[in-house]
Amino acid sequence: MKALLFDLDGTLTHTDPLHFKAIANLLGQHGRNISENLFKQYVSGRSNSEICSYLFPEKSQAEHVILSAEKERLFRELAVQLVPTAGLEVLLDFATSHEIKLGLVTNAPGVNVTHMLTALKLSDRFDVIVLGEELARAKPDPLPYLTALEALDAGPLQALVFEDSIPGIRAGISAGIRTFGLMSTLSQEEILAAGANFAITDFTDPRIGELIAGQIYKNLA
Repeated sequence: MKALLFDLDGTLTHTDPLHFKAIANLLGQHGRNISENLFKQYVSGRSNSEICSYLFPEKSQAEHVILSAEKERLFRELAVQLVPTAGLEVLLDFATSHEIKLGLVTNAPGVNVTHMLTALKLSDRFDVIVLGEELARAKPDPLPYLTALEALDAGPLQALVFEDSIPGIRAGISAGIRTFGLMSTLSQEEILAAGANFAITDFTDPRIGELIAGQIYKNLA
């Protein structure tokens, strides 16, 4: 086991309610609204370009950039106090003590990543941070996870992915990496249907430790 790769929103911390509120506020400025079901289906886990193409198909790409920036500003105003998902800090400490590298792989814009990691007091925990906005293709394409593997000198079978959205799960699985889906917004059935190997409530799930420890013991044998 060489690497643990984490999504940000909904994985390190439960932020979908804040994103939903930010999107609802933005749409309200334009006389529109969105249901939680449509948000989960077409917005959660997707890149801002995809989100704006869905929400504002009549707008230009330049207008999408402005709308995205406003949505993220609204989100950061709401995301002042963030709580790490249960068991996260213990898992990060365990990985570090066993010389397992940590990667953050997200479709979130860089300014949000900095804001959220600071709020979570995790700014210095990750060996590599891969931003979908800096790549040719974001999740659900596997490129972000393949980029993280390359940066950490790890193969797909030497890593685990932790995700909470359907696009993220598909990205991890398409990269050939065993993927845990957190049930922060999706049900167990939805997570497994998306292709995840495991559906978990949080990072205290004993299967995580069993899988990591098993790999470590195997490598030491």
